[in-house]
Amino acid sequence: MPYEITLELRRDGTPYGIVGERCGWFLARLARGVDEAREGRGESRLWPDPDDRFPDEEPDSELFSFRYRTRSGAIGGGELRCQLRTIPVWVPGQENLGEWRVTRRAFVEAWGAGGVGMRAVLTSSELAAFVRGLVTEAEGCLGGRNLARNPVEGAGRGERR
Repeated sequence: MPYEITLELRRDGTPYGIVGERCGWFLARLARGVDEAREGRGESRLWPDPDDRFPDEEPDSELFSFRYRTRSGAIGGGELRCQLRTIPVWVPGQENLGEWRVTRRAFVEAWGAGGVGMRAVLTSSELAAFVRGLVTEAEGCLGGRNLARNPVEGAGRGERR
């Protein structure tokens, strides 16, 4: 499982920002959590549509927020975050009758170093595919290293992996 990864944000191929050092573990955990929520585990089973099911039970909460931090701790370089939002939609019916339908969506927002932002509104299946894609790409960049190796091996001995 990737742990020490940093995401380079690009917009139409142009560098946009850098975020999320050490965010691999959070992304892999979120991918599993979204899959479990879509299957109806936990409180998410209360949502009839699997596209409205997310791992957090809070109606409007943050699933992740990654920023770039310099070695001195200063924040800059970009931000990538995902917030859940509950959206009521009026569905008209016959003879002036209708009903409110409540949906939940993930708002993924990216902010570049220059302050320009982008937003995507995703269903749980779209969020799962996005996060799984990030994790798969990170694992591919690690080049098949043995990630299951005992972390004590080499620790404190000056050996590098």
